[in-house]
Amino acid sequence: MANRLEVGARALTIEDVERVARQGAEVRLAQGVGARIAKGRQRLEECLARGERIYGVNTGVGGNQGFTLAPEDMERLQHNLMRHLSCATGEPLPSDVVRSAILLRIATFALGASAVRPELVERLIAVLNRAITPVVPRYGSVGASGDLMPSAYIARLLVGMGEADVAGRRMPASAALEAAGLTPMRFAPKEGLALLNGTTVMTAVAALMQIDAIRVLRALLGAVALSAEALEAPAQPFEPWVHERKGHPGQIAVAAFIREALADSQSVKASRHQSGYSLRCAPQGLGPAWEAFEDARPVIEREINSANDNPLVDPDTGALYQAGNFYGGHIARLLDTWKLDFAVMANWANALMAVVVDPRFNSGLPANLTPEPGVNCGFKGMQLSVTSLACAVRQIAGPSGIHSLPTEEYNEDVVSLGMHAAVTAMDALECVRNETAMVLVASAQAVDLRGGPARLGRGSHRIYESVRRAAAFQDKDRPMEQEVVAVAARIRSGQLAEAP
Repeated sequence: MANRLEVGARALTIEDVERVARQGAEVRLAQGVGARIAKGRQRLEECLARGERIYGVNTGVGGNQGFTLAPEDMERLQHNLMRHLSCATGEPLPSDVVRSAILLRIATFALGASAVRPELVERLIAVLNRAITPVVPRYGSVGASGDLMPSAYIARLLVGMGEADVAGRRMPASAALEAAGLTPMRFAPKEGLALLNGTTVMTAVAALMQIDAIRVLRALLGAVALSAEALEAPAQPFEPWVHERKGHPGQIAVAAFIREALADSQSVKASRHQSGYSLRCAPQGLGPAWEAFEDARPVIEREINSANDNPLVDPDTGALYQAGNFYGGHIARLLDTWKLDFAVMANWANALMAVVVDPRFNSGLPANLTPEPGVNCGFKGMQLSVTSLACAVRQIAGPSGIHSLPTEEYNEDVVSLGMHAAVTAMDALECVRNETAMVLVASAQAVDLRGGPARLGRGSHRIYESVRRAAAFQDKDRPMEQEVVAVAARIRSGQLAEAP
């Protein structure tokens, strides 16, 4: 069913994550998964019955691993993990990221390697299906023993600790559970640690951002097409022969996107005149970003479907492994590279805006795209805002992963900083989305000043109409921030991202 996702029936995709996180698809365990989870739990209990010393179960954690716990203290440790990690800071993560993270933890547990009880997994599913979303601050993870702190803010909801968001209303976690007909539960040995260890939150960000980044890039290419129309630029730079000679798939795809947008245009020309690089070199300059976002899928989906906590138990053999699958190196590196792509996109949007508003370069359009320059400033302020956002993205673009510092009694002596990469990448993409929205509004204005949409190509016309549903022609100066918000929302939802 389209509104239901069975975890464990097959490997989850990025689209599955979005369906649950943003569209509220119901989550269930596939047939037989509960038995596999129970088998993994049984294997752990067999190890304990043999008197084995198991990290985080009958020992302390991290630098405390040398301490052996009495049987009566094993459960208490699992709850103390939530308590000592309840010191995160910063604005809450978006609800869709938190919902995505809950789904990813369910997917990890479905493998049976985390040695949790089936009832813990069912409770996570119940929380997700009842739309109870923990409030999770964004700072606190170093991405090595996994996203410990943000994961703790998710996990502690199950025991009635912390706060939750229900239908836009923040309330104590205990009240949210009670309203949903659920009671706080107790964690059995290993379960608190299993909920914390892992790349859950950084991967949740990456999964949703892959969708969002593609939408922003396509919207930016829409702005390139509209700008080419408004400036009556040559179409020759987008011809297939040119890009087939280079051979890069992203370059070929970007050129095809722009070419399809310009199909049947009466504005672009066959002239041998060379336009500026922001138009002429869009396939070569933005093609690498296209490839980066598309090529990220297997990395993200491998992490989504991985066993990424510690220790792990083989449910078939009972072998116990104390290792480091919680380390977020792959996702951290991926997100750090995306920040470079976002900076390139931000620079491109700034260059487009500079060309269309400046009468020295915009082929006879009025200064700042206002019909009555002088008394009206037109898009002068919006250009300033675009440049401000571009500078912000460039500042954010520095890699996070290289800033590792030893922490936690030198147990975590090298860390991935994957969650730092995730938070900064989220901020950078938000800036590029808003910047792209402004360039789209400006390019639609330029089209109208050139004579209107009648001469536009088929795809360009659809992009123009989509922008105009949210932002009207500016005949005189007026506040436009809400129109920018509306266009950015259309980009985020995918309404401006479809191929022409």
